[in-house]
Amino acid sequence: MGIEALFGAVFDMLTGGSILFLVAGVFLGLCFGVIPGLGGTTALALLIPVTYGMQPLDAMYLAGGVMGATSFGGSITAILLNTPGTAPNAATTFDGYPLAQQGKAGLAIGASAAASALGGLIGLVTLLMVIPIAKQVVLSFGPSEFFLLTVLGLAAIAVSVRGKLLRGLIAGCIGLIFAFVGADSITGDIRFTGGIGYLWDGVPLVPTLTGMFAISQMIELALKGGSVSDKAPKMDDNMKITGVGAGVMSVFTHWPTLLRGSAIGTIIGAIPGLGGTVASFLAYSSTVQTDRHPESFGKGNIKGVIAPEAANNAKDGGSLIPTVAFGIPGSAETALFLAILVLHGMDPGPSILLNNEREVYGLIVALTASAVGASLIGILIARWLVLITRVDVGVVVPVVVAISLTGVYVLDGRMADVALTVVMGVLGYLMIRFDYPRLTLVIALVLGETAEQSFHQIQMISGGHALDFMLARPISVMLILATIITFFLPIARKITAKRRES
Repeated sequence: MGIEALFGAVFDMLTGGSILFLVAGVFLGLCFGVIPGLGGTTALALLIPVTYGMQPLDAMYLAGGVMGATSFGGSITAILLNTPGTAPNAATTFDGYPLAQQGKAGLAIGASAAASALGGLIGLVTLLMVIPIAKQVVLSFGPSEFFLLTVLGLAAIAVSVRGKLLRGLIAGCIGLIFAFVGADSITGDIRFTGGIGYLWDGVPLVPTLTGMFAISQMIELALKGGSVSDKAPKMDDNMKITGVGAGVMSVFTHWPTLLRGSAIGTIIGAIPGLGGTVASFLAYSSTVQTDRHPESFGKGNIKGVIAPEAANNAKDGGSLIPTVAFGIPGSAETALFLAILVLHGMDPGPSILLNNEREVYGLIVALTASAVGASLIGILIARWLVLITRVDVGVVVPVVVAISLTGVYVLDGRMADVALTVVMGVLGYLMIRFDYPRLTLVIALVLGETAEQSFHQIQMISGGHALDFMLARPISVMLILATIITFFLPIARKITAKRRES
């Protein structure tokens, strides 16, 4: 298992018919990634019955093509419309959308494409290095580390919203309240449902994300009127979209940002239950906190596009570690990918690395090739993608709303999901209107169940002495220190700035 298996997978892709499935997966992933509210989760859910009659390797290429392409596809609408196609692309809106408003959408798209491709490549290299020691890496995280890592994620995201720490914490608390709705994961008690049976399984994530980002943004656009950006270039015979090449080169200029984002994406992706959303926001917040000019973020800093997009694609490689080795999904996409593995007779667990080496490395190659292929396609058609910012909102709003609500309904066939999407859309617009960060709420909702379950496990294991238990574990101590530093770093920076001024 190693370089030979990797080259064998590349040879199989180039000489067999599997490359056609890879190309189909890339185009499908781009389409589902660009459309807000759909994303890789919906695409893979629809592909599960389609792959039933395929060869296992062909199914791996199709699924890998979708998983690798949706990340970049989602960044297109995040940059042009401030509406992330997928949840992890939400961090890209911080600086990608301001660049589009300044008429620099080509610069942002070029940087996103290059960061996505290189992040995928770095994730591949890291995955190949980590696979031999995958068991030790994953098993080193217990309930204590899971709980503290979710706390660190919430702290980093709340702090990253500069000047709105209190509002970010309030939004995070609301998200945790939503996360506690439904059956308790430990006792099974039904909580906070108001007698609504639909909420017994908790607040569904996909309708919430669709409402918070897609619908709320469409409400704001509809009330504002006009076009998405009045500074975007107009369509005429002499129109030139510039900056795509500069965006690609900016990734090489800011290579430390690329490497840091890719490393964070790979590490977070390897930790089950967290996924790309946490990776993207941690990459963004770490870039803000370590930059010499943090005040420039949120206003169109190209590093704010590079970091989350690199992490977003690198996390795919990391998420495969617990998925194929232990049957523990690292993200929503890999959870559905597990269903495809089982459908083709592969038992997720340590034995898959021995019995299905060809398919595992085929998936790794597919993820990497799709990330690069999707980025190349995006660069080639960036000239026309930028024109989306000139489309009148009277056209954009009904199309996006109709597609988003249809995608939510198709996922489970429940009208209650559509109603919840509308409710979350209104709540999201109110948060925009009163300047509360939506992203903190969503991340708290994503991490809430993991945090609660891990905390209960710590309490049971430690006999009620959770703090002593966590302080006795070296990794837990490191995470506690990282959380404290995350909270106090902005305060220390302000004190230092005031001293410099005085």
